[in-house]
Amino acid sequence: MKQNQNFQRRDFLKTAATGIIAVTGTGAVISCSNVEEKTIQPNDIVQKVKTALLSMQRASWEQGVAMQAFWEYGDTEMAYLMAKEAVLRQTTEGRLSVVYTDNGVTDPAASGEVVFRMAERTGEAEFAEAYKKMLDYLLNKAPKSTDGILYHVLNAPEFWIDALYMAPPFLCVAGYPEEAVKQIEGYRKVLWNSEKQLFSHRFHDERKTFPNEKFWGVGNGWAMASYARIIDILPGNMQTERINLIKYATENIDGCLIYLRSDGLFHDIIDDSTSFVETNFAQMVAYTIYRGIKSGWLAKTYLDKAEKMRTAAHSKVDEHGYVQGVCGAPAFNSSGRASEGQAFFILMEAARRNLM
Repeated sequence: MKQNQNFQRRDFLKTAATGIIAVTGTGAVISCSNVEEKTIQPNDIVQKVKTALLSMQRASWEQGVAMQAFWEYGDTEMAYLMAKEAVLRQTTEGRLSVVYTDNGVTDPAASGEVVFRMAERTGEAEFAEAYKKMLDYLLNKAPKSTDGILYHVLNAPEFWIDALYMAPPFLCVAGYPEEAVKQIEGYRKVLWNSEKQLFSHRFHDERKTFPNEKFWGVGNGWAMASYARIIDILPGNMQTERINLIKYATENIDGCLIYLRSDGLFHDIIDDSTSFVETNFAQMVAYTIYRGIKSGWLAKTYLDKAEKMRTAAHSKVDEHGYVQGVCGAPAFNSSGRASEGQAFFILMEAARRNLM
């Protein structure tokens, strides 16, 4: 059985990696899957961003979004290797990608889709066991509200908008689309501001107060990116839910675009011009727009805005491949660099390539 699984993996990776160029002068393997070979150069901007991303230490959600970026860009071998590491770092109760200490309830589920895809594609038992343990944790073990909505952290009964990205896409691909939609509706109920068409960041379920009511750019980016992924994978018998998600995503995009700056970027707090100018949210909005147009649920008139944001993001990539000016790790309260900023540059480029 193990020999057959190894054969399946080799056959899968060989098929998926058709067109891989050997090794660059820097020792990095460049994937040319779905891209004409002549467009790839050793100093290609996406490759530089990837290399910088791989140099960065990553918490559970950071590993998850990085894996997703490599997967969506078509770098299947790297996605496989990162999924292996996510499984290696799985806790006994099922949380993926946990490095020593991790307060996240939903963050570890960001690795879930790629682990699931690798189980599906390679047949390796460890991937199947790992995604099922992650799924069991979310469904049966994780702390939740009385309505069954997942809290975001272990040490407080709080809903964070980040969670809308971390858990629902995995729930959907792993066979629980109704649960994914339930979680989305639960987060919208307490965090969505219908007047502003923006999400607040954090809500304390027991106190019924907002520890942070501000409209954080990256938080809204997590939400709309999740919508874009789930809209594409909902089963055909959930058309009503799909229509609702399209409405939610479009409203969120429209609410954000009011605050788009002339340089193609946003402020960290979307409606607060005194907060720092931030890069990653523009990448997240562009990603969502590209996917929405590709899938046919968003009008092509949004494309110019996405292109403007993409141009701005490209201007922020330095000579080392770091996307500068994102909401920076580790505190995420100032301009800097972060692995999620690297990952969403790659995700943006993958979505645009698929559209164009």
